Amino acid sequence: MISVITGASAGIGEAAAVELARRGQRVVLVGRNPGKTARVAERVRAAGGVTPDTFTCDHTRLDDVRELAAKLRSRYERIDVLVNNAGVMTTERTRTADGHETMMQVNHLAPFLLTNLLLDRIGSRVITTTSRAAKTGRLDPSDLNRDRRRWSGWLQYGDSKQAGALFTVELARRLEGTGVTATCFHPGVIKTEFAPATFMMWMVKNVPGMGQSVEEGASTMVHLATHPDGADHPGRYFARSAPAAVPGRMRDPGLARALWEASAAAVA
Repeated sequence: MISVITGASAGIGEAAAVELARRGQRVVLVGRNPGKTARVAERVRAAGGVTPDTFTCDHTRLDDVRELAAKLRSRYERIDVLVNNAGVMTTERTRTADGHETMMQVNHLAPFLLTNLLLDRIGSRVITTTSRAAKTGRLDPSDLNRDRRRWSGWLQYGDSKQAGALFTVELARRLEGTGVTATCFHPGVIKTEFAPATFMMWMVKNVPGMGQSVEEGASTMVHLATHPDGADHPGRYFARSAPAAVPGRMRDPGLARALWEASAAAVA
């Protein structure tokens, strides 16, 4: 079984890759930093006895995503599990070279593009890392960059993570009857280097009792990649390895379809 994990050079992506290798899966690592990805590859080799394939991709560049998809297609006839885990949170308002707000591109548009480019090769599951911050999102498919609305880094982060949940809803609908399922999950609030410049993450790392380990955060990802739940609950949002209730906006089929159309236009 081949599992491709983006954002695998640190954090929950690294922890999940090590655990999946320990369970006998063939793990493929995708990371932005070649040195960090090589370090994780050594951990995966030690856990599973096989040196994993590694690829470099910067989700702030859609051409990088297209190149990654082409390399994966040329290497593998079938990818059993695709885990869209790469992500970013920043309080600064920046745009990528492609013209999109950075968080929306990295957290949603890049995985949307990668998934679609690989869809005919995916044999079992698509798993997307989202966040409970998605519950605060007020996604507007016609204004993905928040150009016409009040800007806040946390509001935009919530929008980008809500996009991941809605992407899962529409992807599951489109995959119905194919044998491939789509799910998404909240990993918890994790003690990692994610969003290091924010006060919230400073609190998580420095206040006793706050935050979970990366292994705890990765557990739901591993669950969805290996357990029947990952196939039996298409379109669902998981937390603590179980389906969880979400606000109506995170499962609205009309909003999900509108987002899909806007996303397809944005990456065309």
